[in-house]
Amino acid sequence: MLFKVEMKVNIPHDMPADRLADIKAAEKTYAQDLQQQGKWRHLWRVAGSYANVSIFDVEDNTELQELISSLPLFPYMDISVAPLCRHPSSIRDDDS
Repeated sequence: MLFKVEMKVNIPHDMPADRLADIKAAEKTYAQDLQQQGKWRHLWRVAGSYANVSIFDVEDNTELQELISSLPLFPYMDISVAPLCRHPSSIRDDDS
């Protein structure tokens, strides 16, 4: 199943810089691993914001919830999710 996931990160201003650096490093490693597995299919930065728009390709809602809630930055995110389905006019074979 494909899902569009929008994530906006809201880091507390009083978070120690070294703690933030550790969280960001863990987030990058986790996100890149999911991309290599094909579960995090696309990842785009929203210009001018600490936010992204992503496409996840997972088995079901439960798997998506598990992956997202395991993000190191999850406690600091506002997240919206929308399920996607193939458009009948699409010329792509890999968008289902």
